[in-house]
Amino acid sequence: MWQWIMANAVWILVTSGFVLAVLLFTTDWVRDKLVQRAPEEKQPQVDKRVTTTFWVLESIAGVLLLVALAALVISEEGIAAIVTPATIGIWVVEHGIRIFVILLVGIVLWLAAKRFMPALVHRAMAKPKRGEREAGVGRKKREDTLLGVFMGLSQLIIIIIVVFMVLGELNINIAPILAGLGIAGIAVGFGAQYLIRDLIAGVFILMENQFRVGDVAKIADIAGLVEEVHLRKTVLRDLDGIVHHVPNGEIRVASNYTRRFSRVNLDVSVSYSTDLDQAMAVINRVGQELAEDEKWKERIITPPQALRVNKFGDSGIDIKIVGDVKTMEQWATMGELRLRLKKAFDAEGIEIPWPHVKLYFGEPELISNLACAACATANPPGSKFCLNCGTKLSAK
Repeated sequence: MWQWIMANAVWILVTSGFVLAVLLFTTDWVRDKLVQRAPEEKQPQVDKRVTTTFWVLESIAGVLLLVALAALVISEEGIAAIVTPATIGIWVVEHGIRIFVILLVGIVLWLAAKRFMPALVHRAMAKPKRGEREAGVGRKKREDTLLGVFMGLSQLIIIIIVVFMVLGELNINIAPILAGLGIAGIAVGFGAQYLIRDLIAGVFILMENQFRVGDVAKIADIAGLVEEVHLRKTVLRDLDGIVHHVPNGEIRVASNYTRRFSRVNLDVSVSYSTDLDQAMAVINRVGQELAEDEKWKERIITPPQALRVNKFGDSGIDIKIVGDVKTMEQWATMGELRLRLKKAFDAEGIEIPWPHVKLYFGEPELISNLACAACATANPPGSKFCLNCGTKLSAK
């Protein structure tokens, strides 16, 4: 068996590397397609089975890749001739079994992280801090955000540990590698100040829970839905569907529109001739009816009400309306409130003004004052002599 591997090491290396690359790049696509085609109640099971299957295939391809690489190293060192079943057995006992165990432990650790990390994060988030009013949806968003970061870190740590332990079992001195990485790290560090700044900012964003995946936030003057939060960057998708990648170090002010609760905050303008007490009573009635509606009562925390007369505008008087709603519901609620207010104002005869301008040219002279006494010809305003007969005009 080993002789066949030695003879075909190149082909095994190329094939296993190609298969491993294909598996790594197509896992998410295949999983999404299979999950979408599965019935809704079976989608979690399908997702779990596909993920486990791909991990097993990736592990097998990785082991074959390492074995082929080891065979090539042995062949290049010119000791293939002394490889016998006895030496192979000794190598397997001393190193092969250990490498297999290391790989197996790495796989088990990753599967354990995928199995228990969500439960640990959920348990840590189950008890909010004192005075924390964050709803279940908010906690779920933060769980997903932290889980994505922790899983990425866990995968990176496991891969690094496994690779260095396997290199040690192959009698490859890792001390020069570590020293080289240290020197390279110092050299790169001078040019990676922005990267380090982004990573530190990302840590504080997660610790302080400034925003989570699924929140609507304004970050670095860009407003949109938070799709991803990493230690280095945050990914936003705006209302036009444009995806923005914002380095965490560039975030000076982060405005979260959906933290714990949201608020209806709009101005409604009425004409100057409107009875303001009547207008505010209609607004309060419409807001209360909206809060009691079967379709909307689960979304509204406090009914939208007229707060105050907010401004004397150029064309009308602005009335401020506020009310608390559940997160992500403020825009839909304001749209429905505007629709109902327009209908109610029309029924009550309350005018919603629009911008208009009145032009004033001063007090005009009467046409009779410009009529010629001699020939009765009407002359344009400002005339002093009749255009027809030349007689001097006089005001009556």
